[in-house]
Amino acid sequence: MLEKLKKNRFLFEELVKRDFKQKYKRTVLGMVWSVLSPLLTLFVMKIIFTQFFGRDMPHYTTYLFSGTLIMAYFRESTRGGMNALMANARIFSKINIPKYFFVLSKNVSALVNFLIIIVVYFFFCVLDNITFGVHTLALAFPIVCLLIFNVGIGMILSAMFVFFRDTQYIYDIFLTLLQYCSAIFYTIDMFPKQMQSMFLLNPVYCYIKYFRIIMIDGVIPSLQYHGLCAFYALAAILVGILVYRKNNHKFLYYI
Repeated sequence: MLEKLKKNRFLFEELVKRDFKQKYKRTVLGMVWSVLSPLLTLFVMKIIFTQFFGRDMPHYTTYLFSGTLIMAYFRESTRGGMNALMANARIFSKINIPKYFFVLSKNVSALVNFLIIIVVYFFFCVLDNITFGVHTLALAFPIVCLLIFNVGIGMILSAMFVFFRDTQYIYDIFLTLLQYCSAIFYTIDMFPKQMQSMFLLNPVYCYIKYFRIIMIDGVIPSLQYHGLCAFYALAAILVGILVYRKNNHKFLYYI
């Protein structure tokens, strides 16, 4: 995979640039929407949910922003990955190019957008009296894990979308369910302890919790928790690679 990326580096860079520019094509504010959209979402959620869940909770803004930040990144990268093959069918049907390049380019452009927003996230953490330290650098770990996880999920979804067009509608419903099951605006303390452990079966929640442990609690998660985050990332990318290898020769017959 790395050798093919080096060999087709120029093409891959152009795909990333194209994907990033397409997102804001013909918009008045352009890249400003990268920052404005999550801020408006945060503003609405804070007004609504503070009265119900965060009235007596310290650093609720950081708690809420951590959830919306990770969820938005996951949604953008996996949705983009799902449409990657169908949107570029004219290219790979005429040029011999690794098809996973299109999923990777969508995820890299989503990562760039995420890194822009995370600067704003840190600004709000400062306003929320969050203390930064050496432990903050550990955020690189869940970001890398989430990138790998998103690429794997994107590969799976893009293959499914080629064969089953209903995938996009089912996945939109799934994203809504996932958002409510990721404890974005509420805490899991309201549930019995046995049920709280069930949340760890949700990879997105695990990455959200990692951010909250670092930023709000000011400590680095346990080695076992690192292993859990890495497991979800590796499992997703391995399944994605297997799906592509199995169906790579079939894609051209269904586009």
